[in-house]
Amino acid sequence: MDTVSTAPEVATAALADSVPAPRGSRTAEVAHPAVGAATALLDAYTPGARFLATPTRTLLSDGPAREVPHGETPLSERVAETLAAARRDGQSRPVVIGAVPFDQSAPAALAVPEFVQDAPPLANDPLIALPADLPAAVEWDVRPVPEPEVYGAGVAAVVDRMWRGEFSKVVLARTLEMTADAPLDLPVMLQRLARRDPSGYTFALPTGVEGEVRTGAGRTLIGASPELLVSRRGNKVVANPLAGSTPRSADLAEDVRRAAALLASAKDLHEHAVVVDAVHGALAPFCVSLDVPAKPTLIRTATMWHLSTTVTGVLPEEGAASALELASALHPTPAVCGTPTLTARQVIAETEPFDRGFFTGMIGWGDADGDGEWVVTIRCAEAEGRTLRLYAGAGVVAASEPEAETAETGAKFRTFLHAVGAD
Repeated sequence: MDTVSTAPEVATAALADSVPAPRGSRTAEVAHPAVGAATALLDAYTPGARFLATPTRTLLSDGPAREVPHGETPLSERVAETLAAARRDGQSRPVVIGAVPFDQSAPAALAVPEFVQDAPPLANDPLIALPADLPAAVEWDVRPVPEPEVYGAGVAAVVDRMWRGEFSKVVLARTLEMTADAPLDLPVMLQRLARRDPSGYTFALPTGVEGEVRTGAGRTLIGASPELLVSRRGNKVVANPLAGSTPRSADLAEDVRRAAALLASAKDLHEHAVVVDAVHGALAPFCVSLDVPAKPTLIRTATMWHLSTTVTGVLPEEGAASALELASALHPTPAVCGTPTLTARQVIAETEPFDRGFFTGMIGWGDADGDGEWVVTIRCAEAEGRTLRLYAGAGVVAASEPEAETAETGAKFRTFLHAVGAD
């Protein structure tokens, strides 16, 4: 099947010739960059540190960091000012790392670490093929919010409103609140997420207040996303919207059948086209040229098939927008919110009985030159104390069926349930 790729490889192929050596203030010392460098950083992660692995690099920072302040000015400007201040204080190539919430007016969890260790991608490290440790035996108390039946009723109500012409798409999410009878083992969770999908975007980022971060306490946003929002290297831009999904099957023949059905699904193709059109419209004002394939392809993760389109663009030589500026213009796409955006956000607020926080926001890195990678925050959980809150959403359109959308969110939970041994 020539339309299939593992998750982010399609999105990064256009930048393969231009990806630089990983940037940072301190480079991991290894005998050979292809063996052990990336997994060494994965192994070195401890709660409170910032870990981010992408198809172009692996980053780890633990120690002093300059927090990006909250304020009324655009986030990209505050980040640029923080990076510039770090340069004035002697950092030659400062990098911002962290998370931005779904609601961009809420405080972000972004920082410019004093030291960053970096390495090549996890997927290029042969040691990533070694199995992750099994999680410790833990008893979990699991509470769905909302209950699956309530979520399905919410989907049905939204579909009814669509048939009345109020809007065309809304992404509705639900959560699992899981409480363990023992402390959470975040390093093991991260290992299991990274080793199961090493070509994806794996992260563990503190989202608590600064004092909690320094002590390793507070909240941690942890997950493995398949979806690149946007990357920039020089004047080259890549976006990789995903919309339209179906669960994988352990049976090879059934798995192929599901992939083929997704690629032919009128409902999913329409949902995907809405997202691609929005990405094209958001990027066009920034680019001197933009290439949008006419048809989507398929990508796969360990648990899901997704419809995927890789959008590539070229920025002007002068005055080009930074990666974070581009990401802020794109966010939230219809893939995580809906369309029209303002109406979809209102429907989400009315229907979902929780605050999304950083779920369906964006995580990533950026440097003072404007390069960076920003990723849609999905397949994730927020960890605090002995509690995990898992998130999953599904795109609801007029052709949606409540049972199918509920099942899709259940399948998306599998990424994280596997990481904690609660499949």
